[in-house]
Amino acid sequence: MGFVILMILLAALIFGPGIWVRRVLAKHSGTRKDFPGTGGELAQHLVDYYKLDNVTVEETTEGDHYDPRAKAVRLTRAVGKGRSLTSVVTAAHEVGHAIQDHTGYLPLAARTKFIGSAMRIEKIGSYALFAAPVIGALTGSPAAAILTLVGAVAIMGSSIAVHVMTLPVEFDASFNRALPILREGGYLSERDLPAAQDILRACAMTYVAGSLASLLNVARWIAILRR
Repeated sequence: MGFVILMILLAALIFGPGIWVRRVLAKHSGTRKDFPGTGGELAQHLVDYYKLDNVTVEETTEGDHYDPRAKAVRLTRAVGKGRSLTSVVTAAHEVGHAIQDHTGYLPLAARTKFIGSAMRIEKIGSYALFAAPVIGALTGSPAAAILTLVGAVAIMGSSIAVHVMTLPVEFDASFNRALPILREGGYLSERDLPAAQDILRACAMTYVAGSLASLLNVARWIAILRR
């Protein structure tokens, strides 16, 4: 019974944030006829207003994000063409990252540099996980296999560190950039601001969900290799 409760709590911890994020974004995704433009139009307006001359607004199928290397605010079709609270607020959040980049916000630069390295490191870690039992069989040493396994898990865990590093960057984009823009620029009414804060919090918390998913991936590999 205790094990079942532990598994339920673990599942809630891992999947709960992602479910909550999707629920918040879906709740405010209805079309608002009182909005003068779409999320993409607001993003382009803000890019022009803040004179981010080297930044483009593009459509993507890979999730809403800002690419600091390409200097591109990339929005999914639902956000870019949507005229909903979720669309407008998400667009403002991604432009918030562009403003961070434009002003030389150091945590964003550090994250950008680390993410590329972490992806390569995580790939090495996955290869090491497959290699662990082979090394054990070739060397005849369980200790060598265990050492390789521990190293591989530690390497793959670097993706979790990326998400942890990402959180302050995301909250800054949400609450120090996007929210003041939406409030002080009059883009949203006072009655919409509480919901906008929930959406901005959800935008930031997508990375908590990502971090927990990375943790689950590491645990899954450990379980497979223990069989």
